[in-house]
Amino acid sequence: MNQDYIKPNEWSIIEEGFNPDMVKSSESIFSLGNGAMGQRANFEEHYSGATFQGSYIAGVYYPDKTKVGWWKKGYPEYFAKVLNAPNWIGIHITINGETLDLFSCKSVSDYKRELNMKEGWLSRSFTATMKNDAIIKVETKRFLSLTLDEIGAISYNITPLSGHAKIAYSPYLDAGITNEDSNWDDKFWEITNITQENEMAFIEAHTLKTNFNTCTFMQSQCFINGAITKLSPDVEKLEKKISFHYSAEIKQNQIFTIHKYGGYTADRNHKKEQLIPAAKKALTKAIKMGFGILLEAQRIAWSQIWETSDITIKGDVKAQQGIRFNIFQLNQTYLGTDSRLNIGPKGFTGEKYGGSTYWDTEAYCLPFYMATKDQQVGRNLLEYRYNHLEKAIENGEKLGFTDGAALYPMVTMNGEECHNEWEITFEEIHRNGAIAFAIYNYYRYTGDYSYIPEKGLEVLIAIARFWKQRATFSTKKNKYVILGVTGPNEYENNINNNWYTNYIAQWCLNYTMETIDKVKASYSEEYQRIITKVALEPKEIEKWKIVADNLYFPYSEEHKVFLQQDGFLDKELTTVAHLTRSQRPINQKWSWDRILRSPYIKQADTLQGFYFFEDQFSREELERHFDFYEPFTVHESSLSPCVHSILAAKLDRMDQAYSFYLRTSRLDLDDYNKEVEEGLHITSMAGTWMSIVEGFGGMRVVNNTLSFQPKIPKQWVSYSFNVIFRNRTVKVNVSQKEAQFTLQQGDELQISVNGKLISITQNNIIPI
Repeated sequence: MNQDYIKPNEWSIIEEGFNPDMVKSSESIFSLGNGAMGQRANFEEHYSGATFQGSYIAGVYYPDKTKVGWWKKGYPEYFAKVLNAPNWIGIHITINGETLDLFSCKSVSDYKRELNMKEGWLSRSFTATMKNDAIIKVETKRFLSLTLDEIGAISYNITPLSGHAKIAYSPYLDAGITNEDSNWDDKFWEITNITQENEMAFIEAHTLKTNFNTCTFMQSQCFINGAITKLSPDVEKLEKKISFHYSAEIKQNQIFTIHKYGGYTADRNHKKEQLIPAAKKALTKAIKMGFGILLEAQRIAWSQIWETSDITIKGDVKAQQGIRFNIFQLNQTYLGTDSRLNIGPKGFTGEKYGGSTYWDTEAYCLPFYMATKDQQVGRNLLEYRYNHLEKAIENGEKLGFTDGAALYPMVTMNGEECHNEWEITFEEIHRNGAIAFAIYNYYRYTGDYSYIPEKGLEVLIAIARFWKQRATFSTKKNKYVILGVTGPNEYENNINNNWYTNYIAQWCLNYTMETIDKVKASYSEEYQRIITKVALEPKEIEKWKIVADNLYFPYSEEHKVFLQQDGFLDKELTTVAHLTRSQRPINQKWSWDRILRSPYIKQADTLQGFYFFEDQFSREELERHFDFYEPFTVHESSLSPCVHSILAAKLDRMDQAYSFYLRTSRLDLDDYNKEVEEGLHITSMAGTWMSIVEGFGGMRVVNNTLSFQPKIPKQWVSYSFNVIFRNRTVKVNVSQKEAQFTLQQGDELQISVNGKLISITQNNIIPI
C-alpha cells in the first residue's frame, strides 16, 4: 500500500497529526526552493528523532571520488554531488530552561503542517506539553524569497498556555554538516571565517577541490505581541557554529516572535571578497522590507508564475493537488534565469543522483518550460549543453572516439561524466539522441531557428560523429548495428540493437544532414564559420548517410512489432499480471541477475520512440506496440507512467490514461516507490504536466501549427491549461460537453482542433 496521510486540498499540501515515522518523508514533500537555493522541510528547532538534514545552493557541488571494486578504462574519476550546505534555518529554543524537541515532548497535539503552493510558503502549528509540564502553542511560517533570491525568511511564534515562561531563542548558523551520500566520508567544506557585525552573523566557507566560495548569513528581530522588542543577544562562537541568544519572560497568552532572515551568497554571482558585503546588502533589504512585505512580494511573484503555468481540474481534488504540487516543485527547482544551472532529478529535496543533470531535462522538462515561460528559458537549457560541448568531446575521447565525436554525459554538473555504473556510463548512449531531439523540439515549438546556426549545429555535428563511429558494420546482416548498449529500459544491460537507440541514432544522422543543408542555404556566413571550426568535409557526411540508410532494426514478423533488442523474444515472456504483490517492486525484491533475464521493462523504451516520433508511425502500429510492451512494463522508473498516459490517451484508452496520470501526479505524495524520504522526483514531474497537456489535451505541433485533440477523463468535470506558443498565450478549457480555446495574449493565431483549422483572437472564446 502507498502512503495516504497528505490531506486532499486544491492549493495546499497538508499534514495533520505529528507522526515521527513520517518526518523524513514530510521533509521531502514539504521542501522549499527558489531556483537559487533550496532546503528540505527540516524543523527550525532541535529534533532528536530520525531526520535527513538538507540545505542546498544551486550550482555548488563536490567531486566525490569514484568508489568501485574494479576500475575499468573510461570510468569517470568522480561522482559530482550536490552538497549539503551550512544550515541557516536553525533556532534552538528553550522553555524554562528545557529544550523544545517534538521527539521528546510529553505530548504534541493540534499538529498541522501546510505547504501553500499558491503563495509559496511553509507553515507549522502545534501545541506541545514539555517534560517540565510547560504547555506552549507554536506557529511558524517560512519561505525562500523569489524577490530576493539569496534570502529566506522565518517567522517563529511561541505562546505560553500554562503560565508565564522564560523563553529563549538561539538562532544559529552551523557549518558542521555532512552529506548522507558520501563515497569516502570526505570532508567537503573548509570554514575560512566566522564573524559577526552587530546582530548579523556570517560563516565563510569554501568547498574542497571545486573551491566554491560561499557565505552563509543571518540576522534576527524579536517581537512581543507584534511589537518589536530590542533584546541584546549573547553571542556564542564555536569552531563551526555561531549563535545569538535572545531571552525574555513572557506572560501567559502573550506571543513571543522571532523573525530570522538568512541565506547564501556565492562566488558564482559575486567576487570572493564581496561575499560578506553582498550578504549585508541582502539582509539590509530584507530587514527594511520586513517579513510581511517580503511575504506579500512572494505571493505576487507566485501569482505571476501560476498565471501561465497553472492547470485547473474540476471534480477531482486529488488529481488537482497532484498536478499543482508537480508544477510548484518544478518552479521551485528551476526558473530559467541562469543558463549555468539545470534541473537535477531530486532538485533541492535530497542528495540521490548527485543533484546533477540527466537526459530527463531534454526529454521531459524542456516541453514544460517552453510552454509556461518566455522562450529564452528553453533556449537557456539548450545553451547549457552547448557550453558543455568541449567536455562532451573529451568524454568521447576517454572512450576511444575521435575527430570531435561527442558523448554527452549521463550525469553531470560541469559537462564531465560523473556516473560510475559501467552499464549506464558506457552503454546508455541514447542520451545523446535526447539532446539532439531537444534542439529540434525547441525550433518546432518556438519557431526560433536562430539557435541552430549560432550554436546548435555544432552540437548536432559532434553527436552525428559519435553515432557514425559507434555503429559497427555486420557482414552477416549486411547492416550497421549498435552493440553493447543499455536502452531506456535499464533492466536490460549490454544488449545489442536496442530499437530505440538505433532509431534515434538514425534520426540524429538524418536531422543533422538536413540541418547542414538548411544552414548552408540560408545562413552562409554561419555555415562557413562552423564547417571551418569543426573541419567537416563532404566525404564525412557521405559516410553518415551510408550508416543512416543501412542501420539495422530488429523486428518480429510473428508479433508484427519492432523488438526492444535482438534477444527479447528469447526471454520467458510472462507479463506483469503474473507477478504477485510480494515481488514488487522487483528492483528491491529480486537479484539483478534475475531482473536482467526477465522480460520486465522499467520504463517506456520502444514506446519512448513512438512518443518522440509518433508522426512516423500509424495509429495501428502504435496500438500494436503498446499492447505488446505495456503488459511487460513494471513502471519502476518515475519517467514511465507519463509516456504511457500520453500514448494511452492517443489510443482513446482513457481509463488507462487516467490511471497512469494519477500515478505520475501523486508518485511522491503517495510514495508509490517507497523512497520519498530520499527526495522528490523533480524531472518526472514535468511528465505529469505532459500527461495532461499532451495526453488529455492532445497538444502537438503539426505542420508548423499548434494542434489539439482534446479528451477528458470521466472522473473530471472539466480541466484547463495555458500554453505559451510563439509569443502568444492560449487558454484551453475542456469539459465533458465541449472544448473552448481563447487567445489571452498576442496576435491572432491559427490552430488546429481535431484536424480542423480555426483562428483565435484575444478574449474571443471559440467553442468546439
